[in-house]
Amino acid sequence: QVQLQESGPGLVKPSQTISLTCTVSGGSITTNYYYWSWIRQPPGKGLEWIGYIAYGASTYYSPSLESRTSISRDNAKNTMYLQMNSLKPEDTAVYFCATGRDISTGLSMYLVKNYDYWGQGTQVTVSS
Repeated sequence: QVQLQESGPGLVKPSQTISLTCTVSGGSITTNYYYWSWIRQPPGKGLEWIGYIAYGASTYYSPSLESRTSISRDNAKNTMYLQMNSLKPEDTAVYFCATGRDISTGLSMYLVKNYDYWGQGTQVTVSS
């Protein structure tokens, strides 16, 4: 069973950059057809997909966040990362990493319902 664990600083100031880590166990982040996403949930709101890195290392981002976001991975550490810059108070949320499988084009992997395994989430608060 795949397990994911997020980690990162809990509190950052506006305009700063945050880096989050997702450590994966029980499966490889390079396994064919698996997509590895970052998803967040602001307080009192629904889940928002941020972007993914696919098994082949291609990336795809939410258009609303693409200019401020980068997702990468370290195959040797079986770990993926999220970097988001120019943070705003509205970026305050619980940030999750998740994985799901798609054997076709992966075009549907912006839908959070397609993710089967999730981490517990890490709180990120953007405040001065």
